[in-house]
Amino acid sequence: MSYLSAKGSSVARNILVSWMFLMVMLVPNTSAKCAYEAIFNFGDSNSDTGGFYAAFPSQSSPNGMTYFKKPTGRPTDGRLYIDFLAQALGLPFLSPYLQSIGSDFRHGVNFATSASTVLQPTTSLFVNGVSPFYLAVQLNQMKQFKAKVDEQSSGQTNLPPPDIFGKALYTIYIGQNDFTGYASSAGAGGVKQYTPQVVSQITSVIKELYALGGRSFMVLNLAPIGCYPGFLVQLTHDSSDVDSYGCMMSYNNAVNEYNSMLKDQLQQTRQDLHDANVIYVNSHSVLLELFQHPTSHGLQHGTTACCGWGGGSYNFNQQVFCGNTKVIDGKTVTATACGDPQNYASWDGIHITETANKELAYAILGGSYFDPPFPLNQYCDIQPIG
Repeated sequence: MSYLSAKGSSVARNILVSWMFLMVMLVPNTSAKCAYEAIFNFGDSNSDTGGFYAAFPSQSSPNGMTYFKKPTGRPTDGRLYIDFLAQALGLPFLSPYLQSIGSDFRHGVNFATSASTVLQPTTSLFVNGVSPFYLAVQLNQMKQFKAKVDEQSSGQTNLPPPDIFGKALYTIYIGQNDFTGYASSAGAGGVKQYTPQVVSQITSVIKELYALGGRSFMVLNLAPIGCYPGFLVQLTHDSSDVDSYGCMMSYNNAVNEYNSMLKDQLQQTRQDLHDANVIYVNSHSVLLELFQHPTSHGLQHGTTACCGWGGGSYNFNQQVFCGNTKVIDGKTVTATACGDPQNYASWDGIHITETANKELAYAILGGSYFDPPFPLNQYCDIQPIG
């Protein structure tokens, strides 16, 4: 695995410790047990297993090429971190709440949809493609789901038992579209004004989920959006704003401020909900390592997209996204995928590859990126994720 070659930085050491721990833990166990019988996930495209596609079916190849061999609504070449997490806990992949056919909700629900925000989108953001399924809507969907479970008849087989809500892990990974959406007009400095509102809304949702019976929450912080190829192209900046790794310092600094505020507010929420596990997950450090030091983790490309058009440093053109065909300057072009996505951190300039998702999952499962420390292996027999 790529973590064997990690550098001697504190982040790399944490990743290596996580990897070594998992080599001990990831042993097949036919009698595996887990205190968590379900996962309820809230978020955006970083953990969307097909919700947006179910609502607006339009996705095409090459998404899914690595693992599923076809598009599944996941905006990457294979599995997402939430897929790996479910596998590790011995649970099936999460069905999207919005998928009416073929869904099995006995072990949880995925309310995440691509392009979702924490805050209610403005009209201008809707025009720019932001999803109507923002976090408050996802919470209302959860409430409706619980009401259906509580009143279910014995003949229904795709719903969990009513006591599932206290036996579930609640995961939240959202906020990226708030930054990138508002940043298009407010800039890196202006976007900071929304940070307190975003954090407040997330902690408010945790408390409402607690009232529904939830007791274990994992909240992933924001990724270093200043390193994503798509945002390096789309967001206004000049050369003085780019660090030695090719990342935008202003936006990464804004993300760091947000993550610090989120961590502090989750600590306060933990005190308010004294019998709950409220865990801050530092996914930012993991992904920053992959973007800044790709070769140290078995990758070849950090800030270059695998699937795109235009070549160059980023291989991203905002006029034609991954898998799409368009006429540009009188020429028909298609944004195609590379043949080796396992060598890239970035899939399409905006999302990470399955390989990067797996690295993120390994780091989370290893436990070195939790605040406070959370011995997940004491709650569950961690299973191989392959």
